[in-house]
Amino acid sequence: MTVQIIADSASDLSSEDYQHYQVERVSLTVHLDDQDYEDGKTISAKTIYDAMRDGKIPKTSQVTPEAFMSTFTKYAKENTPCLYLAFSSELSGTYQSAKIAEEEIKATYPDWKLTIIDTKCASLGFGLVVMRAAEAAQNGLELNEVTTIAQYHVDHMEHIFTVDDLEYLYRGGRVSKSAAFVGTLLKIKPLLHMEGGKLIPLEKIRGSKKVWKRMLDIMEERGEDLINQRIAISHGDAYDTAKQLADMIEERFGIKDIHINMVGSSIGAHSGPGTIALFFLNDTYK
Repeated sequence: MTVQIIADSASDLSSEDYQHYQVERVSLTVHLDDQDYEDGKTISAKTIYDAMRDGKIPKTSQVTPEAFMSTFTKYAKENTPCLYLAFSSELSGTYQSAKIAEEEIKATYPDWKLTIIDTKCASLGFGLVVMRAAEAAQNGLELNEVTTIAQYHVDHMEHIFTVDDLEYLYRGGRVSKSAAFVGTLLKIKPLLHMEGGKLIPLEKIRGSKKVWKRMLDIMEERGEDLINQRIAISHGDAYDTAKQLADMIEERFGIKDIHINMVGSSIGAHSGPGTIALFFLNDTYK
């Protein structure tokens, strides 16, 4: 029986990606101008970035248990086994919402097979996990096999990213006001990564050209068998910069499979315009 993959919108996959990989999307909520929108469905990331450039401060909220119940019930009635891959529980309450819904729906459908994984990932690092799990499901693998592949990618996914304006990280509580002010004055580009699903500062670098080179150096230090991987780059409405980074990666490592998407509304509301993030596996690709 075919396994259905479910993922939330913080994976930053495009609508075309969701359709191509036959993944069911549940959306986080984005609040802007006293209106609520479904991330990736009723509001575009471009709208969020333009609003932020105009000084507006969008807010986000997790997927609700009720939204999960609606989605889960559909597949439980069909008895279709499902794997739900969740945005890092360190950054959102979405995973906990899914677990609440799981407990409730299992009371009605105790034999339905549902596995939920806290990916500890975000943006296209999360998206790469979703794509690999979906490919395994499309190849007819059983739920436990698909879960094993997904968990491998969760355990080895690297997130290396930088932001264009430290003010947005300050608003999200990631840096102090003084650090944001001084960093902006000195044109410092922070490099961050993920540890245990949390955003962790890694290095501070002055100047954009140096930060791109350093990102590639870290990729070389941490990655293995890079040429045989699919890697990903997400951007905060900065496609030209993302493409430039992709060209640098192809030239240096010979990697051809590079997936580029915009950082979606729910994550972009916190990271801001100009964000660039790089994702790859830190162990031998399988």
